[in-house]
Amino acid sequence: MHYYSEEQNAVLNQLKTDEINGLTTAEVSARREQYGSNRLREKKKKTTFQRFLDQFKDVMILILIAAAAVSFVVACVEKNPKEFFEPVLILLIVILNAVMGVLQESKAEKALDALKNMSAPHARVIRDGVEQVIDAADLVPGDIIRLEAGDFVPADARLLHSAGLKSEESALTGESVPSEKDALASVADGAPLGDRSNMIFSGCSITYGTATAVVTATGMDTEMGKIANLLDNEEDTQTPLQKKLAQLGKYLGVVALAACAVIFVVGILNEIPALEIFMTAVSLAVSAIPEGLPAIVTIVLSIGVQRMVKRNALIRRLPAVETLGSASVICSDKTGTLTQNRMTLVRAYCDDATLETVDETCSDGVKNLLRMGTLCCDGSIIFKEEKEEHIGDPTETAIVLAAHRLGMPKETLNEACPRIAEVPFDSDRKRMSTVNVIDGKKVVIVKGALDMMVPLCISGDMEKARQINDEMSQNALRVLAIAIREIDTLSETPTAEELEHDLVFVGLVGMIDPPRPEAKAAVETCRKAGIKPVMITGDHVVTASAIARELGIMEEGDRAITGAELDAMTDRELDEAVESIAVYARVSPENKIRIVKAWQRRGRVVSMTGDGVNDAPALKAADIGCAMGITGTDVAKGAADMTLTDDNFATIVEAVREGRGIYDNIKKVVGFLLGTNIGEVICVFVAMLLWHKTPLLSMQLLWINLVTDSLPAIAIGMEAVEAGIMDRKPKPKNEGIFARGLGIQVVLQGIMFAALSLIAYKLGESALGEAGGQTMAFAVLSMSQVVQAFNMRSGQSLFKIGFFTNRTLNRAVLLTVALTALVLFTPVRVIFGLVALPVQLYLSALGLILVPLVVMELSKCFKLVRH
Repeated sequence: MHYYSEEQNAVLNQLKTDEINGLTTAEVSARREQYGSNRLREKKKKTTFQRFLDQFKDVMILILIAAAAVSFVVACVEKNPKEFFEPVLILLIVILNAVMGVLQESKAEKALDALKNMSAPHARVIRDGVEQVIDAADLVPGDIIRLEAGDFVPADARLLHSAGLKSEESALTGESVPSEKDALASVADGAPLGDRSNMIFSGCSITYGTATAVVTATGMDTEMGKIANLLDNEEDTQTPLQKKLAQLGKYLGVVALAACAVIFVVGILNEIPALEIFMTAVSLAVSAIPEGLPAIVTIVLSIGVQRMVKRNALIRRLPAVETLGSASVICSDKTGTLTQNRMTLVRAYCDDATLETVDETCSDGVKNLLRMGTLCCDGSIIFKEEKEEHIGDPTETAIVLAAHRLGMPKETLNEACPRIAEVPFDSDRKRMSTVNVIDGKKVVIVKGALDMMVPLCISGDMEKARQINDEMSQNALRVLAIAIREIDTLSETPTAEELEHDLVFVGLVGMIDPPRPEAKAAVETCRKAGIKPVMITGDHVVTASAIARELGIMEEGDRAITGAELDAMTDRELDEAVESIAVYARVSPENKIRIVKAWQRRGRVVSMTGDGVNDAPALKAADIGCAMGITGTDVAKGAADMTLTDDNFATIVEAVREGRGIYDNIKKVVGFLLGTNIGEVICVFVAMLLWHKTPLLSMQLLWINLVTDSLPAIAIGMEAVEAGIMDRKPKPKNEGIFARGLGIQVVLQGIMFAALSLIAYKLGESALGEAGGQTMAFAVLSMSQVVQAFNMRSGQSLFKIGFFTNRTLNRAVLLTVALTALVLFTPVRVIFGLVALPVQLYLSALGLILVPLVVMELSKCFKLVRH
């Protein structure tokens, strides 16, 4: 059946659904069994076994396995049981490394999947006669859905009712201009997709108007599903930082391989058995090349992102975490973000009357004003026991609630005065209109900002209205004007131009939206962190300035300008003035893009909030686009890098703090891993050049790589955000990860580890020969790296932050020490080529192990290690 060519009733009958009540819960369950989830098939994920095999694709690992295999064959030929230990142990360590790699990847994947599920789209549906919001994946054919501007279309659907509806269908049809839709349109059977004007399609978005529709197809049965057939929607989740680190790993790999080649040649020239020195060289290359660094960074990022979710910031794209640390300007909406978004209608003014407080004693004129306002509202309130659930725009629900409390429930008013037409609100007109039948007459009701309504009114004392408007605005009230007009005839699809003229002014309503109590502290934090807070609002400039001063956004010397004043400025004038402008009032979405670009031209990293369809370009243009989770449209959320699940300004500031913390932790992980890896290379390289001996065997190097590198590294990445992180200035956008001395620090730390290991080797060798030297070098190198893990936690002294305040690191270190002790102090040491040491050597080793703690504490004390 082609639903687009059938009458609406035929479609409803075919789908066995009811336009008013929708499907029943039982019917929904049955249809879900029949049709499945409303999801497009995704690319099949790799199995755990496939991921395990992927760990062995690295060339160096394959060479190491080949060398172990050769060693195993030699042991078989020589029939010496002791020769079996090394190849078997190397293979076991390589397998353990692969298992850890799979576990790390799985952890990162689960974290990213969880984030994807959190940002899944929703749908407004009528079931069992009740409107509810559900996951779009739970829709089934026959569901009755409601849509408005900014919503993504969750499934293919046949329109039942529409008002000024337009849908963006470029993803499906290639049309660059939104398609006009009409529920009453007749479409011929066999019409092409782009001509089916009574249908809306999954994956597209509503750019204008409102609609009610019945779902006709879900999942792979939708038009989008037919085209996709098999959708590979996995985005490139690697951040710029990860790509740079992967590139760095390749460069380090070249250096390590060159060093290993020299070590191999020197070993051969000094008659070290070829297989032994080859195994050592390859093991060193495997240990020195930080292949796991990008994976560990993914884990640190995803763990940090999950931590941000708990603080109401949902990161949609991982690169945004890096950018957050550089944010230097936060452009924020006022309503609901800086304020509580709990609009309460407190004052009202009727034409030629006085300003009144809205309560039980208010005049009949105010009651009539609220009646008209409620009829022109799409917002509604659901009363559940003692709770009120506000659905829709807060300014509208404030009007609806005020009318309800005066004995005029919206449902009763709609029944008595049915709506027969509407022109939805848009941010350019800053008003909406409805046509209702009141006492048998067709009445146009227009609701919007006073300055946009005055030119349309032919009756009413507009001068006094302006005075009352300014008075309420100065008291931080949000003001809406209401006007009406009686009409005799109504076209089939009325336009704003047709309805919005020759209006009779009825009055003004004033609503208060108090500042959020935490916003003032968040603004102060911004100032300390070198971040400029900017307020952008559609409100009156006087109202916006009053709130901005109260919050500390507007200080001495700062300016507040309107969208009209901004339009009159050239880009050059805006660039010169932008630093001093703290408030932008009465702005359009196009203005937002200009503000973002102006700051970016000054080299600033800009965060911009938005919630409407028209905000999407500004959200994309900003370095960090922040969509509102509560009031935001699906389109805005799709364009943003981050969604604020509580629509709170303080959450943006908290996200910047977390972003800085995550970036800091990644720098710590990189510093730790590269410092220790460089130390291993220098140690073996210098020993071979000076003494023609290897201070560490292949299996010892691999064990250090497995145990003392990866476990503490992940734990360092989970370090809590440092207390003074928001007292620093933002990091420049293009600053490299090795800036501010980290590169030099890494090299110096590598030299320190190498020196300690070489000293340990000579001490052990002089007492117990080569095996004693290797045992000392192994003990000192492995355990000094554990000590270094604690050093890397902060640029501040460990005595100040507390040695054991990172519990994850404590657990990782305990496990590392236990495993290393197992190798050093039990018969297992024989397999690793280690020997028991006298007490004096163990004490000497302990002294060397603690050297990094002393060196780093002194460096921190003398500010050699600092941010």
